[in-house]
Amino acid sequence: MITVAKLSDLQEGKIVALDVNETPIALVLLNGKVRAFGDVCTHDDGPLNEGQIVGNCVLCPRHAAKFDLTTGKATFPAAGPIPIYECVVDGNDVKIRL
Repeated sequence: MITVAKLSDLQEGKIVALDVNETPIALVLLNGKVRAFGDVCTHDDGPLNEGQIVGNCVLCPRHAAKFDLTTGKATFPAAGPIPIYECVVDGNDVKIRL
């Protein structure tokens, strides 16, 4: 697993964009749990970190595709799901598995 952030740097509902080994990743603290997901919309490659959190989903800022942050499942017009990455908090370290 790769340490990518500090838990103390995350705020509830605020998306943080990262580049992890040349892979665009986004982190969000959602209901007290850290979620890590692919930061590229499958519809038109838009940056999901510029979107909004709606319930348990991230809403793409370009064409309003929604992605479930537990499964990666997408709604129209997205072409498919986004990757969801295993995420572990170890003390203050946030670690993910690519």
